Amino acid sequence: MSTILILFCVLSFVTLATAFLTIFSRNPIHSAIYLVICFFSIAGHYLLLNAQFLAIVHIIVYSGAIMILFLFTIMLMNLNKENEVHKPRITRWAAIVCFCLICLILITVFVNSKPIIGEYDTSGDDYQSIKVLGKVLLNEYMVPFEFASILLLVAMIGAVLLSKKEKPGN
Repeated sequence: MSTILILFCVLSFVTLATAFLTIFSRNPIHSAIYLVICFFSIAGHYLLLNAQFLAIVHIIVYSGAIMILFLFTIMLMNLNKENEVHKPRITRWAAIVCFCLICLILITVFVNSKPIIGEYDTSGDDYQSIKVLGKVLLNEYMVPFEFASILLLVAMIGAVLLSKKEKPGN
């Protein structure tokens, strides 16, 4: 077997294993650490696809900034309490049913999808180039880019507001 195939299989195993550990870990700090490892292995997949810029941006944005926000939120909300009330059984069953329905929908969409047959039109632009990527991102996709930044700002404000402790008199 070629080394790329072996590397792909190892990265896929690490990605899937850490994704499951993220979901099934009871300690929120451990879940966040597993998620960081999952993000790094996904960046490895980008490197295998020869998308170096995307891999580096993925590491900086997801493994760096987003996970720091998650860890701050976990620590501010003190979710690591052992005496937390467990969710009722009906909530667990509702989550399982929703998960199964979403999986069924995704499998149905995947099975019914058809590949694009025909010529692939290329513009000749090299989207691996940071210069071309910057022009496309800040010209054609400026509004969605700004909406994403506003969404992140609102999420940070929400995390801070949720973590504020109420005074005993209020």
